Amino acid sequence: MLPKKPADFDSDDDAASSAPLDQQLLLSLVGYNCRRAYITIMPLFEKRMAKFELRPVDFTVLSLLKANPDINQKRLSKAINVSPPNLATLLDRLEQRGLVLRQRNPQDRRSQVLALTTAGLRMCTKAEQTAIELELKATEMLSDAERAQLIGLLQKMFLPQ
Repeated sequence: MLPKKPADFDSDDDAASSAPLDQQLLLSLVGYNCRRAYITIMPLFEKRMAKFELRPVDFTVLSLLKANPDINQKRLSKAINVSPPNLATLLDRLEQRGLVLRQRNPQDRRSQVLALTTAGLRMCTKAEQTAIELELKATEMLSDAERAQLIGLLQKMFLPQ
């Protein structure tokens, strides 16, 4: 004789299944709220960056190189918290696409500096504008002051004081 089948857990009555879950503790956690915001924005970001064939880390590198021309790989690696070998692979890919150049540092011939190519600068400018538009759309429920405050509070957690 076969054992009885367990109760069907998917057959909750409609009232119970439509009631909101108690998330009181989770909603009081900074990390949880950051993660929820991240999973709301990142798919939109990735979709918009797909037309440029850029991953989030690629976009970050291009934007930093645009704002900080001629920085070396070590500084870039620290800034984006990516290990030097992983950054080298990433830079190889961007260099093969004709977006980034590695050049000998004129002040210290032992090191290399990084720069955007003309194509890299053009793509970065378009991608940055796309990111700005996306972020404004994703945060349209916030006033300008609230958006600035949110960014400031988040930066307070990770930028050196």
